Amino acid sequence: MPITRIVCRATLNDADLERISDILHDSLVREFAVPSDDKFQIFERLPERQRVYDRRYLSGGRSADFILFQITAGKPRSAVQKQRFYRALSSGLHERLGINPNDVMVTLQFTQAEDWSFSLGEQYCP
Repeated sequence: MPITRIVCRATLNDADLERISDILHDSLVREFAVPSDDKFQIFERLPERQRVYDRRYLSGGRSADFILFQITAGKPRSAVQKQRFYRALSSGLHERLGINPNDVMVTLQFTQAEDWSFSLGEQYCP
């Protein structure tokens, strides 16, 4: 039950967003064992002045194509699953959209089931 906020440059077109969405979802399904119908994503296209980031911090060099994926998930994943997911996402974006892996940043936050309400004001209880 992850939800992902994706912050990217304002000039990405709708077709690119759809491809990013598909690559992200495919990577989550394949590497994080997310059900195929569990797809919640929020895109924010922002101008350069509203995306403040260091071009070199722990990276080979970020460009204006920098994309941030902030993922909140309902169950923990192993270090191996996380690493496989990071690689699948970065390589998919590079292979299908030409996005440099240096421009891909991912943060993960894990919660408990009772931290979620999907609808009707009801607490999620698996």
